[in-house]
Amino acid sequence: MTATRTPATGTGADQPTPGGGGRPGTRDELVRLGRGLRRRAGRARRRTRRALRELGARTAQAWRSSLQVRIGAIAMLLAGTVVVIVSLVLFSQIKDQLLDVKRQAAIDQVQAGVVYAQSEVAGIATGDAASVRATLARTVNQLLDRGGAAGDFDVVMVYRPSGGTEIPATNQRPLTAALPQELRAAVDAGNQASKYDMVPGDAGDPRPSLVVGAPVTGDAQGPDRIELYYVFPLQQEQESLGLIRTTVLISGVALTLLVVGIGVLVTRLVVDPVRQAAGTAQRLAEGQLEERMAVRGEDDLARLATSFNAMADSLQRQIPQLEGLSQLQQRFTSDVSHELRTPLTTVQMAAEVLHEAREDFPAHVARSAELLRAELDRFEALLTDLLEISRYDAGAAVLDSAPADMGALVGRVVDGMSALAQRHACELVVTRPEESVLAEVDVRRVERILRNLVGNAIEHGAGHPVEITLAANRSAAAVTVRDHGVGLSPGEAQHVFDRFWRADPSRVRTVGGSGLGLSISLEDARLHGGWLQVWGQPGAGAQFRLTLPLVAGTDLTSSPLPLRPVKLRRPGALR
Repeated sequence: MTATRTPATGTGADQPTPGGGGRPGTRDELVRLGRGLRRRAGRARRRTRRALRELGARTAQAWRSSLQVRIGAIAMLLAGTVVVIVSLVLFSQIKDQLLDVKRQAAIDQVQAGVVYAQSEVAGIATGDAASVRATLARTVNQLLDRGGAAGDFDVVMVYRPSGGTEIPATNQRPLTAALPQELRAAVDAGNQASKYDMVPGDAGDPRPSLVVGAPVTGDAQGPDRIELYYVFPLQQEQESLGLIRTTVLISGVALTLLVVGIGVLVTRLVVDPVRQAAGTAQRLAEGQLEERMAVRGEDDLARLATSFNAMADSLQRQIPQLEGLSQLQQRFTSDVSHELRTPLTTVQMAAEVLHEAREDFPAHVARSAELLRAELDRFEALLTDLLEISRYDAGAAVLDSAPADMGALVGRVVDGMSALAQRHACELVVTRPEESVLAEVDVRRVERILRNLVGNAIEHGAGHPVEITLAANRSAAAVTVRDHGVGLSPGEAQHVFDRFWRADPSRVRTVGGSGLGLSISLEDARLHGGWLQVWGQPGAGAQFRLTLPLVAGTDLTSSPLPLRPVKLRRPGALR
């Protein structure tokens, strides 16, 4: 059976890539493989960066939240710094002393070797090279056999005739060429010299060595000179310094860890009672008034625990008393307000009869009837506010929220306050967006807040326009009420929501009111989960800002309107 193979035509998958001699599709596969590798590398880099960020965040959190971590880190830093400095100084002194001892012993040995070499080469035949080599070799071997206190060493002797080639003699051939040129120049000048350098050893590898050289015969002006060099390997000293370095390093690390451990332990002895006190205080704040700290010993921490327990005992006694007094005050306010309703209703009925018949009375009696009715209306408003504030104090206030158009609500409040504004020659300027602002609010309570704010602005605005602005963002709606009257100082702004507080007690109210309007407004705003804030500046007026969430029950993070007016203008410049 014979199989016939038909060549492929066109641009099929088996067609080789133009200009390439590889297999079909190799270039595309390499491109895909490169892209895959780049993607995997990018993911790995992102994971690494994310892990580093998380590690940094956890470290920063531990640094901020743990006193033990901070003290341990500071102790490690300080102890490590001290240990490094002391170790460097100590190691440097040990190294210098060890090398000085080695150098002094080497110099003494070289001087003894020079004296011996002089006696050996005194009768050298300078003209016979073979005799010179034999004498130098014999002297080198004898010097090696003599030994010395400086330890192992190698010897090099060099005969330098005035006009010929120098003749070296040594127990190691590479040493002659490896001698430092600065040292040879100093010895050639007739001086004894020494130098630390890297000199080849037995295997030809460089090793740290101390090279000491001295002239044996002749001087710088002599015809022939013989030089003697001792090479003292410093391997033993290097090993000793390495052992010392390791010992110092291990001792330093151990000392640092010991200091850190002591610091952490001492800190823990102090921090643990503080943590117990913090936990006990937190449980006390949660209402567990029977919590107490354990008292151990008679030290300062024990006295702290005793004082803390005494404070907790005092709080446990006083808090129920204060709660009882508060409940008694709330019940008294509520009961008095309710009890006054009946006689007030009777008096109002009588006042209404007198007011309707005032035309039949003399002028001064008719005026008295009018004043009686006005004061009774104010008295009724005061009772109403007292009942409302007592409901907040008792925690009985309930929010009846429903979707409402904030623009229409602001319009109703402005329409209701327009008559009061006309009596005070005050213009109400309203700014609101064209689109509807819908929010889930208790319409009755929000209208009460705005009436209080607008009424106060009219009363304190000194006849200047009152600006009412409505704005909204994705999560909140805000209304600001701006007047250009006498304004508020920072100290006054802190008390403006206090009950029955007045910036100027001698000033007579022209609008009336109970002195509880802003306090009730603040409670209404809090019941919505909103903000009621004030800004004031003497001579520049004041601005109140009410911020409410668009959806009931959500938390506020920002307000659509600034609390401080963007542009402060002089009252005389308003139009």
